[in-house]
Amino acid sequence: MGDAAVLTVAEMYRADAAAIAGGVPGLRLMEAAGWAIARAIRQRWRPRPVAVLCGPGNNGGDGFVVARLLAAEGWPVRLGLLGSVDALKGDAAVNAGRWRGPIRPLDESLIAGGPLVVDGLFGAGLARPVDGIAARLIDAINDRDLDCVGIDVPSGVSGDTGAVLGTAPRCRLTVTFFRPKPGHLLLPGRPLCGELIVADIGIPNGVLPAISPLTAVNGPDLWAAALPRLALAGNKYGRGHALILGGAPMCGAARLAADAARRMGAGLVTIATATAALPLYAAARPGTILAAADGIDAFAALIGDRRRNSALLGPGAGVTADTRGKVLAALATGKPCVLDADALTAFAGDPQTLFAAIRGPCLLTPHEGEFARLFDATGDKLSRARAAASRCGATVLLKGADTVIAAADGRAAITVDAPPTLATGGSGDVLAGFAVALLAQGMEPFPAAAAAAWLHGRAAAEFGCGLIAEDLIDILPAVLARGWGRAGAGAMAAASCTQGRQG
Repeated sequence: MGDAAVLTVAEMYRADAAAIAGGVPGLRLMEAAGWAIARAIRQRWRPRPVAVLCGPGNNGGDGFVVARLLAAEGWPVRLGLLGSVDALKGDAAVNAGRWRGPIRPLDESLIAGGPLVVDGLFGAGLARPVDGIAARLIDAINDRDLDCVGIDVPSGVSGDTGAVLGTAPRCRLTVTFFRPKPGHLLLPGRPLCGELIVADIGIPNGVLPAISPLTAVNGPDLWAAALPRLALAGNKYGRGHALILGGAPMCGAARLAADAARRMGAGLVTIATATAALPLYAAARPGTILAAADGIDAFAALIGDRRRNSALLGPGAGVTADTRGKVLAALATGKPCVLDADALTAFAGDPQTLFAAIRGPCLLTPHEGEFARLFDATGDKLSRARAAASRCGATVLLKGADTVIAAADGRAAITVDAPPTLATGGSGDVLAGFAVALLAQGMEPFPAAAAAAWLHGRAAAEFGCGLIAEDLIDILPAVLARGWGRAGAGAMAAASCTQGRQG
């Protein structure tokens, strides 16, 4: 996963150890970390009083380096330590010895007068709630809304889960090292980090293959190479034919999904619905094909047609036995399927029937409520999504401000740049349409889900305020045309614009 990799706390310890074993002294890594933090501070603030709060571990050692470097530049620095200097060990003890100023006990007088606070109390591996003077000091920082810089993570945020263990400061800036951790990206920890800088401190990228991280920040590096490419002599049949189950009378969801699928490049899109509902769907854009599907057998015949190579079920379908039957009919073909909304809730109380029916490429796109109806996974979002994907044997896209995509083989991606404007009716239907279009064009579920989620968020960000679901569809061509990454998505956009001329 390279540059996009996200490391757990244990994996980061392994990266540190591998770098040291490879000849990079730990003291040099700590000096580089402190230098990166001090540089980030100098770039964002003019010289001002600084309170550096040091804990008993390596985060505290980093804090001693920051204090020394800022003081050398003329910044007024006061430093407080949780515990005694004599208890410090290793590189942290060495850097405490290099600090020439006073070392004060940790108390609220350190933040008197509203200084810039450097939080080096606890690291990402904290496993218990923050308490005592550290908790009181953190709460005072928040109550006074002081500018705060986190070393590695805001103290109290779990590096692996993003959970807040008791309390944690609201940082304006957090500087971490080598690669981010899940806690930087997952809620509720992510907003507490403020601006996140991932600093290069000299750990070589060559340590990653032995670690084999399975989590990544969602972005084009993960999936751009797998995006569909258009052939000069291609035609619409080669771009896939997606079948979307249309509900009645709630027809808007399927119409949004169909428009989204067409915009994302599916060559043909058919909405299958009850005969009585066909006039409702006929008012939609004329490029979408309509087909009657009165009952499970009629739907099974439509999806059984070899020319239709993917299906989306759920948006507006209704939580009914008919929906259940149509989902099972689609899964029985082994064709790529996206299951969303009512296609998931229809199996609440009987998830094993759904899971047992999955025999081909499949993507589930639940929000938290739908997820809870199918899975009993507990814990943080990343762990829950992974456990769910393993249990059902499909890719799971667990929606939210920190959308997690997890594959059954353990791979996972965290989407971090989707704006809150996506909290609007129909946006999930558009996401499902994007995903089924990519499946129809030959992508595997995990990269298709990651690409759909990232493009969905990027489209919302580019549109800005006032977003409604339809806007995501209309702005997608402009997003694709911008191109991105090194892996060829720009070529896909260019091909879409210049070579897709055949009927």
